[in-house]
Amino acid sequence: MASASLALLCLLPGATPVTDLHVDVAKLRNAKGMLRLCLTADPKNFPACVDDARAVTRSVPASQPDMVFAGLPAGDYALAVIHDENGNNKLDTMLGIPREGFGFSRNPTITFGPPRFTAARFTLTGDANRQQVRMKYMF
Repeated sequence: MASASLALLCLLPGATPVTDLHVDVAKLRNAKGMLRLCLTADPKNFPACVDDARAVTRSVPASQPDMVFAGLPAGDYALAVIHDENGNNKLDTMLGIPREGFGFSRNPTITFGPPRFTAARFTLTGDANRQQVRMKYMF
C-alpha cells in the first residue's frame, strides 16, 4: 500500500521523485567506534555539512558498515564518511593529517585536503542507487 501511494505521489505534477541510497563502507581498519556520515547536495557545505540544514547526517556503529538513506529527492549529492574510532565525535588529526579513517562517495584520489564536491558528486535517480565508500587511513 505504501509503495503504491509513493508511486502515485511521484506522478503528481510538481512532485519530487524520491529514492533510497544504499551505502556500503569498505576497508574499515576495525569495528571500533562509530562511522559519521554526511550526505549533502550543497557544494559549499561539503564535506562537513556544518551550515547545511538540508544535509543528512548519521552516526552508526562501525560494526554495521551498511546503511540506507531512505526517501531522498532525486538530484546531485556527495557523501563524506569518517571512522571515529575513539568515539569523540570528530576526525582526530596530527599536524593536520587524519589519524582516523575517512572516505568519500565515488572514492576520489586524495592529495592535500578533502576532495571538492565535484570529485565526490553522484546523481540519485528513481532507480536503485548504491555507493561503496572505501576508507583510507594515513597512520
